[in-house]
Amino acid sequence: MHEGRIIFSQLMDFIPKYEFDKSVECYQGNRRIRTFSCLDQFLCMAFAQLTNRESLRNIELSLHAMSHKLYHAGIQGNVSRTNLARANENRDWRIYADFARILIRIARKLYAEEDFGVELKNTVYALDSSTIDLCLSLFPWARFRKYKGAIKLHTLMDLRGSIPCFIRITEAKMHDVNILDELLLEPAAFYVMDRGYIDFGRLYTFTQIPAFFIIRAKKNLDYSRRAYHKVDKSTGLRSDQTIILKGYKTSQEYPDPLRRISYYDAEINKRFMFLTNNFTLPALLIALLYKCRWKVELFFKWIKQHLKIKTFYGISENAVKTQIWIAIAVYVLVAIVKKRLNLERSLNEILQTLSLTLFERKPLSQMLAGSYSQKEIDASYGQLDLFEFLTEKDEI
Repeated sequence: MHEGRIIFSQLMDFIPKYEFDKSVECYQGNRRIRTFSCLDQFLCMAFAQLTNRESLRNIELSLHAMSHKLYHAGIQGNVSRTNLARANENRDWRIYADFARILIRIARKLYAEEDFGVELKNTVYALDSSTIDLCLSLFPWARFRKYKGAIKLHTLMDLRGSIPCFIRITEAKMHDVNILDELLLEPAAFYVMDRGYIDFGRLYTFTQIPAFFIIRAKKNLDYSRRAYHKVDKSTGLRSDQTIILKGYKTSQEYPDPLRRISYYDAEINKRFMFLTNNFTLPALLIALLYKCRWKVELFFKWIKQHLKIKTFYGISENAVKTQIWIAIAVYVLVAIVKKRLNLERSLNEILQTLSLTLFERKPLSQMLAGSYSQKEIDASYGQLDLFEFLTEKDEI
């Protein structure tokens, strides 16, 4: 119920506090802590993500400007750069990783029936990774090349609702294909991947589960054709073949037949070759499923533009992972709020509104639904000098 509470407090009501406390207790996050608990740390970092704060000093100054409202926001500890820096440095990042996974489970249930543009009952996942560049002199633990530092964010996304359901942060040197060893494959689900994940020994594991994969083929694929199926070339399809691998190593790693589909995309004037172990779906549907893979690319683009995961408040590995996992938790939390409040607005629009109104005393549902005009928001509270307005227009 609203009852004059600030927006930030109403937003944090969607956090399952019991589950958060369990994650903290699991790693003894509040052990010997008298002030500035793990919840205080999470709330401050969530505030920084929602308002795009640039530094710890910026977070401190912004929150001190609202010091008379911090108690109502749930922040009871002493907010300072030192406390934030120490918390990010020393408190186990797995607290926030486990909590983000709890939010992900909640969000996936809410979006289980979401339409993603293809009529298919099976669960469809998109797998990809994104590299986050780091300054090697500041982050020596993240060495990538001789003069470059970086980490890699591996993500498996459920295309229904664009919810990341598996996330792994690794050194940038780790090859994408190795992440296949860590996936818990779901029978009858589809996994859509780019050709960087081609390893026929690992892909054969999908067939044995059985789960289905759709992956781009490399140009130098050595194969022989076993069967040919007619296609409607007006749809962009060029061929639909049943093949067997001929290479000495690949034929041993994947002895079963594969399906090879050629598709021409007239919009970008490019031809694609797909490999899949599914022989029942129409060839055009296979091509459309691969096209949906770009949702995971949009996810990476969205969080890099609208959340703080390219610049960091700390330089240790623990601080970097803590910030990334809290950013993911904030992303999923906004998705949960969007669904539970039945909002038609995009995540970008919701974040823009939240960035300006976190300390307003108005009903969250009405504010996010657009019941208040932007003119009313700007006039109701002198917050524009303190919080920047996010101007990006990209929608996920």
